[in-house]
Amino acid sequence: MTSIRFSLWFPVLLGLGAFIFFSACDPREDYLTGDGINIRFEIDTLRFDTVFTELGSATQFFKIYNESDRAIQLDEIYVEGMTGVRFNINVDGIPGGVVEDAVIWNNDSIYVFVEVNIDPDAPLSASPFVVEDRLVVKTGNKERSVVLEAWGQNANYFPSRFNRGVPVVLSCDNATINWDSPLPYVIYGEIFIDECLLEVAAGTHIYVHGGIASNELLGTFNDGFLYTLANGRIHLAGTPDNPITMEGDRLEAAFADQPGQWLGLIIGRESRGNLVEYTTIKNAIFGVYADSAAEVTLRNVKIHTTAGSGLVGIHSEITASNCLIYDNAANAVQLTHGGNYQFDFCTVASYGVDASALAMTNFQCYNDDCSVNSLFPLNAQLTNCIFFGSRRDEIIIQDATDRQQAAFFNLDMNHCLVKVDELLTRNSVQYGDFFATYCLNCFNGDQNDALFLDRAVDDYHLDTLSVAQNRGISLPAFPLDLEGTPRDENPDIGCYERID
Repeated sequence: MTSIRFSLWFPVLLGLGAFIFFSACDPREDYLTGDGINIRFEIDTLRFDTVFTELGSATQFFKIYNESDRAIQLDEIYVEGMTGVRFNINVDGIPGGVVEDAVIWNNDSIYVFVEVNIDPDAPLSASPFVVEDRLVVKTGNKERSVVLEAWGQNANYFPSRFNRGVPVVLSCDNATINWDSPLPYVIYGEIFIDECLLEVAAGTHIYVHGGIASNELLGTFNDGFLYTLANGRIHLAGTPDNPITMEGDRLEAAFADQPGQWLGLIIGRESRGNLVEYTTIKNAIFGVYADSAAEVTLRNVKIHTTAGSGLVGIHSEITASNCLIYDNAANAVQLTHGGNYQFDFCTVASYGVDASALAMTNFQCYNDDCSVNSLFPLNAQLTNCIFFGSRRDEIIIQDATDRQQAAFFNLDMNHCLVKVDELLTRNSVQYGDFFATYCLNCFNGDQNDALFLDRAVDDYHLDTLSVAQNRGISLPAFPLDLEGTPRDENPDIGCYERID
């Protein structure tokens, strides 16, 4: 009987003894935790090298290293979940949305597996082109992260999906490269056009992946742009029925009206023969930037939702007709260091910011007090245009010669609707003759005047009682407005002709 009782209790006693033994030397008592933990990631960005031509599922992995002489315990490992696209993780064999208390032994490492599922045929808002998120490792109050990067919708990724922060020159021995694929184009990095014409076909949709990047050539900068070099040209050849759109690649609803997602379209120094027509450019730092001695023509173009100016001309040549520019965080149209400019039937609206619709100078400063500067003649001819907004003065004029040399500031505005106030009275009434000398047959509007149909929703068609109606001068070269509506013999001012 005694031997039977011993045989029954022996496993229990053995287990209890083992528990007491291992508890007494539990290695967790020596884990390093909290803010003092130092870890090293094998990579800083985990990329999923997959073009998802069907239901996309891909798995990648990386290591987290503990190079110290003590074991460490990580509080949490999880995916931040910024985009709504599902990333699943498995940490050293432990799956879960949040993996807690993962241990890395001294001078050892653990594997982190990440899987992404993307449906390339889902709506763009649910499956954007470039998907970014963060895998976060939390220890105490400290957070470290690895960028997760995957590709969703079927598209032409140009020049490649591994081009963040990398300048690429697009050249074709002075021939033409056509972007005419039915799939959209996703620009990933910086594209310099040289000895080549880039012709973008009607109906093309261009998405630009922006963000902060750095390289030896440019330093730290805003990524995502098209840039024409001196021997390069671009032609965005939209049509009324098939316009072109350039915008950021974050397509969730929250980003639709978010400016500053990419840098912009840059017409570089001495680049000539550039044409943008029936095109919308949005979500950029600036819309179109024409640098010194560059030349570009804009026809039936919309530029809006920018973190800076919509249109910038620096000692350049810009021709614009039937253009709409609005929702810009800086001067909507900025013409600096002189140049040659012609605007016809354009609407430029600047509301809700301490910036003007139009700013013009004939100089450029090279130091803080402008004691070192450069002067160049400005020639601007603006006809049948609206420059309006919420400031008291929507036109800024700066002439470095203080009107002593007329050849350096030649401004001819005709039949325009403007908004100026202090411009007429400040600086000893320097521009008190603005309407007699610079802006002939113009109308100086008031904040309470009926003008646009519904500015609150950025509808810049003319109101039924708009003060811009029938105030223009007939220009046979522009019989149709931005939407193809015929203009009559007494056209309305701006890019839209009012339909009664």
